[in-house]
Amino acid sequence: MSFSKTSPLRPPALLPGDTVGIVAPASNVNRKDLEAGCEALRRAGYRPFYFDSIFDQDLYFAGTVERRARELEEMFARQDVKAIVGARGGYGANYLLPALDLGKIKAHPKIFIGYSDLTALLTYFCDAPGFVTFHGPMVAKDWAHDVGVDMDSWRAALEGAVAWELNLGADSGTTGMVDGSAEGILYGGCLSILVASLGTPYEIKPAGTILFVEDVSAKPYQIDRMLMQLKLAGKLDTVRGVVFGEMKDCLQTANQGYTLSEVLMRIVGQLGVPVACGARSGHVTAANITLPIGARARLNVSAGRVSLKILEAAVTSEKR
Repeated sequence: MSFSKTSPLRPPALLPGDTVGIVAPASNVNRKDLEAGCEALRRAGYRPFYFDSIFDQDLYFAGTVERRARELEEMFARQDVKAIVGARGGYGANYLLPALDLGKIKAHPKIFIGYSDLTALLTYFCDAPGFVTFHGPMVAKDWAHDVGVDMDSWRAALEGAVAWELNLGADSGTTGMVDGSAEGILYGGCLSILVASLGTPYEIKPAGTILFVEDVSAKPYQIDRMLMQLKLAGKLDTVRGVVFGEMKDCLQTANQGYTLSEVLMRIVGQLGVPVACGARSGHVTAANITLPIGARARLNVSAGRVSLKILEAAVTSEKR
């Protein structure tokens, strides 16, 4: 089967004992939360590393644009750092897009993990340098809390499982909305950040993909508005499937007689592609799933049941 979006390059795998570089490309970081996440990474067998400047603050950012951009570039360039994980999201990663030296990053493709505001970097690195990125747990958020990380998907995605399936059974909270089957490149992230890319040089490129969309604390009408913006911009015209996240706290008030599912279906129900909702990646209540953005995947939705299989290794196991 041919894909309208080319499979990006795969970064080297993350192995036990490897050094994990931690970056703050958006909002400022709480030291206690970061250290709690680092301790969890150590227990998982990794060596966390960060620059002291990660605790800088400039308004609501983790320091200046220059500091954040240079921090990220240096983590890509350092030979001892094998994966780069965001400390947290918040706001501000969009400032880095024109400030980064893309040549430096493209010369050292590495595992890059985050969600929320870091969606801007996940999609940019997938589209421009062209390597697989990872929508998954961050250090001062998910790693800092008990049961914050889904370790099965973390290891499958980052250690190089050749083909694997996400646990989207009945106990996962994931449900089917539109039946069907589709294959394509897995792509997407936080809805508000995807929409914010429109009309910029960093506009998302979801054509031919299985589009993953999630958000937090947005009211259903706001979700409707953002999905409609994607639709009116033509970004939903050729997607092959849609998977919504947990959509944490995206609730209407008690006196409004409609559900979020009804709102979602008004936009995506007529696309003629399979649709599922509830995949626990990004803003979640627990056990954040790691999704490889840029890897080939197959989505099956039938009678309310959902299967999402990653069809290829998201990383390489070549000698380093």
